[in-house]
Amino acid sequence: MIPVRMMRKMVWERSMNKLSRGLSSSQIRKPRSPSLVSLDLIDEWSSTFTRSHSHPIQKSTNNDTARIIDGRSAAEEIKSSIAIEVSRMKESIGKVPGLAVILVGQRRDSLAYVRNKIMACHEVGFRFSIAELPESCTEDAVCDALSNYNKDASIHGILVQLPLPQKSLEQHFDEGKILNVLSLEKDVDGFHPLNIGNLAIQGREPLFIPCTAKGCIELLLSSDVEIVGKRAVVIGRSNIVGLPTFLLLQCGQCLQRHHATVSIVHAYSENPEIITREADILVAAAGVPNLVRGSWLKPGAVVLDVGINPIEDPESEHGYRLIGDVCFEEAVRIASAVTPVPGGVGPMTVAMLLLNTLEAAKRALCFT
Repeated sequence: MIPVRMMRKMVWERSMNKLSRGLSSSQIRKPRSPSLVSLDLIDEWSSTFTRSHSHPIQKSTNNDTARIIDGRSAAEEIKSSIAIEVSRMKESIGKVPGLAVILVGQRRDSLAYVRNKIMACHEVGFRFSIAELPESCTEDAVCDALSNYNKDASIHGILVQLPLPQKSLEQHFDEGKILNVLSLEKDVDGFHPLNIGNLAIQGREPLFIPCTAKGCIELLLSSDVEIVGKRAVVIGRSNIVGLPTFLLLQCGQCLQRHHATVSIVHAYSENPEIITREADILVAAAGVPNLVRGSWLKPGAVVLDVGINPIEDPESEHGYRLIGDVCFEEAVRIASAVTPVPGGVGPMTVAMLLLNTLEAAKRALCFT
C-alpha cells in the first residue's frame, strides 16, 4: 500500500509534468525577482541629508551636557591586559603574535588607521608587517600579498585596509574576491564570508567578530548602557561597520548578540531623522561629516560616532583634522552619552583588532 504522502507527491509531479508539456517556454511563469547582486546600490548620501531639519531640538532631561564615553581609556585597559598576555607567551614559548596589514593607495583616513595600528602593536609587543601597494596595482598583486602572509607562520592575523580605492566608475577592486583569498584562521578583521555568515546565523560563533562593531558593543557594556529591549538605529549598512553592528545588536541565541530592536538607516531611507529620533542607542557609520544633527536625536539617547572624516586644516601636523558623522556640539546638548571623534570608537577598534590577533595567535600556537 502506497503511503498518503508519497501518493500526494506522485499526483503533484504528474500534474506539473502535464502542465509543463501543455505550455510553451514563453508561457511558463518565471520568478520576477532578479539576482540579489544586481539589486545592490552604492550608498551615495545626498547633500539634503546634511542640512539641519526644522524639527525643534530638545535638551536631555538628565544633564545639561552628555557624558563623554572615553574610548581611549577603555582601550588602554584592554591593551594593558594584552601586553601582559604577550609577555607570558614570549616567556613560555618564545613567540609573540604577528599582525600584517595590506595597504593599497594613500587614503588619509586609511593612513591614520594604519599609523594607529603600528603604534598599538609596538605598545603590546606584537610583531608587525605591512605591504604597501600603489593605487594602480592589480587585484592579483593584492591577492599575492595575501597569499604570502597566509603562508607565513609568524603572522597570525592579516587585514586588508578597507575600503579599497576605486580606480574609476568602471574599474574597482573586487573586495569579495580578495577577502576569499584570506585565510579564515587569520581573518582578524572578521570580514571573511564565513565569519560574517556565522555571525548572522543563530547558534553559530564566528572565529572573529569585526573590530569596529565589537568595539561599539564593548563601549556600551563598559559604560553600563542597557541594550536588551532598547530601540537601536544604525546609520550606514557597510560590510565593515553597519551590517556587523546590526547583527551584534539584534536578537539571537549566541552570547555576543544583545537583543535590541534594531533598524538601519541608509542613503535611500525616507525621513531618516524621524527614524533616528526613536533610537535609545544610535550608531552613526555613514562616513558623512556632521550628518547627524541635534534634531535627529532622541533626548537622553546614547550616541556612538563611528565616522572618521578628514577635514582640511593647515594648522594640523598632517594638514587635516578628523571629525565624526555626528555634530558633536549639538549632540552633547541632547544625548545622555556620546563618543568623541577622535578618541571614541577609533581606539576601541584598534584594541579589538589586537584582541582578535592575540586570540588567533593562541589558537595557532596552542597556547592557553
